[in-house]
Amino acid sequence: MNFLIGLAAGFFGGLFGLGGGVIMVPLMVGILKIGQHKAHGTSLVALIFTGIAGTITYAFRGSVDITASALLASTAIFTARAGARFAHGLPEWKLKRYFGAFMILVTLLLLLKPYLSSIDGPVGWAKIVILLLTGVFTGFLSGMMGVGGGTIMVPSMVLLAGITQHTAQGSSLLAMIPAGGVGAYTHWRLGNVSAGILTGLIPGILIGTYMGGSFAYFLSESALRILFAAMLIWTGTGYLRTPRPKVEEG
Repeated sequence: MNFLIGLAAGFFGGLFGLGGGVIMVPLMVGILKIGQHKAHGTSLVALIFTGIAGTITYAFRGSVDITASALLASTAIFTARAGARFAHGLPEWKLKRYFGAFMILVTLLLLLKPYLSSIDGPVGWAKIVILLLTGVFTGFLSGMMGVGGGTIMVPSMVLLAGITQHTAQGSSLLAMIPAGGVGAYTHWRLGNVSAGILTGLIPGILIGTYMGGSFAYFLSESALRILFAAMLIWTGTGYLRTPRPKVEEG
């Protein structure tokens, strides 16, 4: 089962340029019955391998901007640690609600994806500042939610920095390796990683990411995107309805 969860997360991560955490976290909580905090931390450790496999797949097709990735990661590595610590301090019911809201945001961005088009983006310092600020926000989000951050990085690179869609996806996967690594290490230190399931997750992620990254070039993804979005809305709505306990945790 761990392998299948990793396979699903890797496939959708590679296909859409995401880390796959929006798939992995709810599956680990719902099927493997691990706590929300541990699901976030474990997901972030596994997503380092999504970044590696996805980067290799996109790099073979020339769709990775190393400079853009380095700029994104240079700020994300600092805020990812803060995001992980922020998540650790939240009671589980509240973290679930935040994750549900994040899943709805992911859905909206995925549905808007066909309408995203590269612009004649800024050059010089303006482009650098955009990428650095994007890294600040996505790093915190990655550490907090246990995701790669591609949900924010990809639209930002396409709409604000003028980077093409496939290159934005490949670059986001590269940037999530160091940023996710810092967040994962912080979660590990805080005890929010279930190491035992990683041996099944990681092989599934590596295979799934390669498959998804390859299909991104050849497969018509419209119907798949709609089905994926419907699943995210259903799951995210359930998380948003998480009841607040009468006696709050912590």
